[in-house]
Amino acid sequence: MSHNMQFYIDGAWVDPLVPKPFDVIDPSSEEVFAQISLGSKQDVDQAVAAAKRAFATYAFASVAERLDLLRRIVDIYKKRSKDLALAVSREMGAPREFALVDQVGIGLRHLEEIVKVLGAYQFRHAKGKSMVVREPIGVAGLITPWNWPLNQITCKVGPALAAGCTMVLKPSEIAPLDAIIFAEILDEAGTPKGVFNLVNGDGPTVGQALASHPDVDMMSFTGSTRAGILVAKAAADTVKRVSQELGGKSANILLPDVDFSDAVTRGVAGCFGNSGQSCNAPTLMFVPRGRQSEVTSIAKAAAEKFAVGPADDPKTDLGPVVSQIQYDKIQDLIESGVREGAILVTGGPGRPAGLNHGYYVRPTIFADVKLDMRIAREEIFGPVLSIVPYDDIDQAVAQANGTVYGLASYIQSKDLQKARELAARMRTGCVHINYPAWEPDVPFGGYKQSGNGREYAEYGLEDFLEVKGIRGYEAAT
Repeated sequence: MSHNMQFYIDGAWVDPLVPKPFDVIDPSSEEVFAQISLGSKQDVDQAVAAAKRAFATYAFASVAERLDLLRRIVDIYKKRSKDLALAVSREMGAPREFALVDQVGIGLRHLEEIVKVLGAYQFRHAKGKSMVVREPIGVAGLITPWNWPLNQITCKVGPALAAGCTMVLKPSEIAPLDAIIFAEILDEAGTPKGVFNLVNGDGPTVGQALASHPDVDMMSFTGSTRAGILVAKAAADTVKRVSQELGGKSANILLPDVDFSDAVTRGVAGCFGNSGQSCNAPTLMFVPRGRQSEVTSIAKAAAEKFAVGPADDPKTDLGPVVSQIQYDKIQDLIESGVREGAILVTGGPGRPAGLNHGYYVRPTIFADVKLDMRIAREEIFGPVLSIVPYDDIDQAVAQANGTVYGLASYIQSKDLQKARELAARMRTGCVHINYPAWEPDVPFGGYKQSGNGREYAEYGLEDFLEVKGIRGYEAAT
């Protein structure tokens, strides 16, 4: 039986109190392939009430009990991996293999990592005659995006469960089906009723109701900076904790000593991954001014090797972007780059040849980009790379740090010590030296308008914990 039109509240699949059908679009074809129902404030009230009741007991579940639950979730997640991958591929356009290996795979690694963390984490330690205790913060509201849906669901739900919190999840209404399957996984794993709740809906209704709810103790939000500000404002009246992972405009600084063929090719791939729909994508490539012509040639060749097409075509490297709104935004920004005088190296406005339906974007490279251009300032969230020439390293660092964002930065150099020194100067929450492999045990989050929390491993766990000091824990002697 499909649960697409239902919510998961208090351990059961329930019908919305006020049904509001909403079409789920396949971005490869622009066709409706499923429907969900959007929720209401009343649905949120029911879910929060269930989570509040459940917290009274789940907060005191032993670490062993929480570990057993998370291990069962991991096992069932593996069994449902192909179902999850198909859902992600259909709802947000990820190529099938990429959806399975990367989109679903990253979620599994988060779950496995939190099991490892929980098994070793110390929730209390003595300090003289006092005891310092870390305990669950309470009911958590979780709002997740459409671009890496399972990454964000698992790196919020896993740590919340490990901490002893109960929760209400609102996934993106654009890509909701993987979250419904995830709720089925938690149900099959025997998650105690009320501990995990799912309500689909939009930001202005369900998101606002969660953020402002007096019985929600914290909000964990991933999405745009614009929406994150609204969540924070809605949460302010009840003085709840707000953890946010927001937008980014990440610099990739190539030092003169690198192998430009390798560094540029890998930089293009990093920018274009997931069709450019990653908040930490290296979208600004800073290169020595005297090498810009060489870099441009390499970037053009690299970009033109990417095959754009439907998610179900095995030959596809880049699927469509997620929606008409996203497509139109990217097109507007590409056109602004042309108008403002950047050199269009390859790509440009419109769909790739032969693709007349679907939200397909031409892989695009701009060169000689100035920092006051929109393509250099705004988060594009599409396969668009801007090449920015620099005269010296100090200028490159200053310009890279000159954005309102501070999520990620990238440094390429054969001199590891020099790269480490530059990493210390970057005003970003994440720095990547020489394209390292991704790992789920390093903190993820940003400075400035890229957010104020940290996710992954113990850093994500601690976002869901309060610190309590108990004086007089040991008797005076």
